Amino acid sequence: MRIVSITGARPQFMKAAVISNSIRDYNLKNVARPIQEILIHTGQHYDYEMSQTFFEELDIPEPAVNLDIRSSLQGEMTGLMISALEKELNFHKPDCVLVYGDTNSTLAGALAASKLLIPIAHIEAGLRSFNRKMPEEINRIVVDNISDFLFCPSRKAVDQLLKEDISENVFLSGDVHYDSLLHSKSKVTPSDRKGPFALATIHRPENTDNTDRLQTIFLALKECAIPVVLPVHPRTQKELDKAGIKPGGSLEIINPLSYLSMMGHLTDCSFVITDSGGLQKEAYFSGKRCLIVRSETEWTELLDCGASMLVGGFESGAHLACEWALKPLEKNNEIYGNGTAGTFIVEKLVGLLK
Repeated sequence: MRIVSITGARPQFMKAAVISNSIRDYNLKNVARPIQEILIHTGQHYDYEMSQTFFEELDIPEPAVNLDIRSSLQGEMTGLMISALEKELNFHKPDCVLVYGDTNSTLAGALAASKLLIPIAHIEAGLRSFNRKMPEEINRIVVDNISDFLFCPSRKAVDQLLKEDISENVFLSGDVHYDSLLHSKSKVTPSDRKGPFALATIHRPENTDNTDRLQTIFLALKECAIPVVLPVHPRTQKELDKAGIKPGGSLEIINPLSYLSMMGHLTDCSFVITDSGGLQKEAYFSGKRCLIVRSETEWTELLDCGASMLVGGFESGAHLACEWALKPLEKNNEIYGNGTAGTFIVEKLVGLLK
């Protein structure tokens, strides 16, 4: 059996690592019928810290090819990816294509596979923020509707697909992101920071591309009651430079961190401030509360259980939000499974593709 995994953005490398490790485990037990995995990197994240360090730290197989597609225009990027991926899929002729999450790489991979009538497995299916102005929301909806096998991280995601009349080959797998965190827990690089601090990341266009909103967010970070450490995303740094926003007050801006260093900071921090989907969950898995710098989230379970709070662009109530975030968190990891999602997905695909 031959499987192609399509990645391109930082969160997908973590998810692909889980599947790669599960495939290796499967192959050790099934020497006569091994799975061949071919990893294709679209190049969507091309900064060294945003890409290559993930392959090194998470022991992900080297990609068979890096398409090196870096366009800043959404439509152009997706179109170039579809064309290039179609050629790669025609060459490798996989039995199934795996796509992860909700990025342009996810959409392009699913569309390219669908045109070639190759079965598609969507990992992280069924998530909805209910904001169609988000490019990721459109990607989720389209990919879920053209995928053949849908692996959902939570019961709520399964229920959402059923509401949309998508019921065939829908599986509650648990979240591969949780698998990833458990796998790398013993390898994290400690932050070596003393005293309480909040860990922050801001990168979404709705927060960075509006100068007034960006200034409001960073003013709130500077006025936080405890120090705030922000590993800066390359595109965020460009917007900060344009707006003349500099560190100060409680805010320290540092260079991007490798995955294991980021997890070390997460382990040591008091709470998290982010607009990232993945970091919301990593905060929860690590027992930290999270302030989500958005008006909605696709990970609605985190709101339901009281682990996260939506703060918009910190237009009001920043001090109260930080006070809330400093409170201890009681977590229930079963919301996103028990850390065996990768094994479940691989074994299920083997059965489905026989």
